[in-house]
Amino acid sequence: MKRFKFIFSVLLVSIILVACGSSTDEEGSANENSNLDSTEQKEESNTVNIEKTELNMALSVDPDGLDPHRTTAASTFQITSNIFDTLVTVTPDGEIDKDLAESWAISDDGLTITFELREGVVFHNGREMTADDVKYSFERLKDEESPRSGDYANIAEINVIDHKTIEFVTDSLNVELLSNFAYPWAAIVPEEAAEDLRNHPIGTGPFKFEEWVPQQQLVLTKHTEHYDPASLETVNFKMMPDVTSQVSALQAGELDIIAVNGDLVGQFEGNPDYTILENRSNSIQLMAINTEHEALADQRVRQAINLAVDKQALIDTVWWGYGEEIGSHYPTMLKEYIDTNSVLSYNTDQAKALLEEAGYRDGLELDMYLPASYPAYVDAGQIIANELDAIGIKVNIEIVEWATWLSDVYTDRQYDLTVVGHTGRLDPYDLLARYHSENGENYFNYSNQRVDEILTLVQEEQDDAKRLDLYQELQKILAEDVPALYIQSPITLTVTASDVAGYTSYPIDIYQMKDVYFTNP
Repeated sequence: MKRFKFIFSVLLVSIILVACGSSTDEEGSANENSNLDSTEQKEESNTVNIEKTELNMALSVDPDGLDPHRTTAASTFQITSNIFDTLVTVTPDGEIDKDLAESWAISDDGLTITFELREGVVFHNGREMTADDVKYSFERLKDEESPRSGDYANIAEINVIDHKTIEFVTDSLNVELLSNFAYPWAAIVPEEAAEDLRNHPIGTGPFKFEEWVPQQQLVLTKHTEHYDPASLETVNFKMMPDVTSQVSALQAGELDIIAVNGDLVGQFEGNPDYTILENRSNSIQLMAINTEHEALADQRVRQAINLAVDKQALIDTVWWGYGEEIGSHYPTMLKEYIDTNSVLSYNTDQAKALLEEAGYRDGLELDMYLPASYPAYVDAGQIIANELDAIGIKVNIEIVEWATWLSDVYTDRQYDLTVVGHTGRLDPYDLLARYHSENGENYFNYSNQRVDEILTLVQEEQDDAKRLDLYQELQKILAEDVPALYIQSPITLTVTASDVAGYTSYPIDIYQMKDVYFTNP
């Protein structure tokens, strides 16, 4: 396994820990380190190149429109997170911090949260933002046209107290409610611009929308009236689906930032003209197991499958070693994570013995469906199939289009095995809720009474230590019961020109370009 350096191109440690000024406690009170915003910190360092203010970054996929309330596409949020602000934001280490809200207070019963808004915030059209805009935005986010409406169905009332104070009242207790206000789809928008946000977004964010030429580029320019102004004047997102072309453009000086796979990173190692960033990702990759299948309903068969696969060798082969082995459905970067890799370690002899004990001494035949749009998952599935063959499980592979995978495998659950990835969320419940027996996204068809109990308890448990114990117990159950072969929590790789600083990754799929700048030669 590669030795991960986790290089973060930032100016000060405080920029990593405090993305937008200060961290907050549950009531949103600022700590004593909040006296400098990121712009002041950069100026103090005396390293900002004030002559170079235009950055070019490659994206592999065009955005699915630019209206944050009307899409679920990560390609949209990577861009709109710079155009729009949210009430609270997330720091690189996963903490909730203030953004449009200066502070917040949660009622004793946990059913009401009240936000106090910043003074002097203006939209890109010059109008002041008020609590009425916040109410409008969340009512729009909750309506039937919003693909995220279900996430906010628990909000029963939105009350404007005054022009800088707004209150949200929920039907039932959700101790992780605050995190739902930090996602990029919880953007605050002006009502007068809402009809054309898809093509001409207007927000309060650090960058204004300038131009979008689909399949070519999208240009943002600095919003000078933002409360934490960016160093960059212009950000050009270049749409380049071919990774090899991205590498060539970076080497030619036409790009400043690209994402790469492990097979390409070697071209930049040891070269002082580039910086390689290795960051833990808030996501996991797994081989799902349909527990409704007669054989796969037997825990011993599922355990045999897990024991038969050398996960580290799989990571080394398919992902060039850029990943961290996991034993349960939880990313390694999150604070609730516990190491469960030792529960079922690679052991083919034990795997064969469990299969025989389960009544499959003469073998077993299974069907595996793999999504053609994700070559790494196809490669991983083929390697896993070979390893399962060695213990007597014959796997028939069918490679299907993504739309077919979504409809037949994920929605209709017509499969035995499949390899796929799951992106992370800030709330541990959202990561694990799919394992509830009645959850619509439980495409494993998994049912465990204690798991159902835990997923009910954690939503109402206000004691942090008790909630942590419950989440870690759930991870241990999944590691033992294995409704999936849990493979890895991936490492993301980014290469930047050596004079790019302030770029870092976040536990949700966003880019924060306001913290990025060029250094002096």
